[in-house]
Amino acid sequence: MKKNQIESVWDYPRPPRLDSYSGLVEVHHGGFVLAKSNRSYRVLETSHPPVFYIPLSDIRMELLQKTERTSMCKFKGLAVYFDLVTTAEQIESVAWSYENPRRGFEAIKDHLAFYPFKVRACYVDGERVKAQEGYFYGGLITSNFKGPFKGGPGTWGW
Repeated sequence: MKKNQIESVWDYPRPPRLDSYSGLVEVHHGGFVLAKSNRSYRVLETSHPPVFYIPLSDIRMELLQKTERTSMCKFKGLAVYFDLVTTAEQIESVAWSYENPRRGFEAIKDHLAFYPFKVRACYVDGERVKAQEGYFYGGLITSNFKGPFKGGPGTWGW
């Protein structure tokens, strides 16, 4: 994706595609930067805004605690979840990861994706994102992405 290039999420493939992303992705919460990277990956899937996966080395992992929660994606495999734990608060399942991703998604091993609605703010290339609607989705919406988006008004609500 190039800055100011508009992408329609309806042009994204199914099954999803994985793209490397060298733009700046940031996650902020509680007065600190939780994650900051220009070495992310994007998962692009029909009707979804991109989900950005950030390498563990670019995340303040000392603030995250792996949980027992899991879920299954037919494309990426078994997801594990992480709580954000600080002296001030605990936020359940703020991020997730695929420790042993399925074929085609191996590059996101040792990466996390964050739910933007569970943290103070997420940014892509300096633009504050909107969260994809629905408690299950982790897509990051900027002015570069055109919907409608799965989970939001005007979709079938799958």
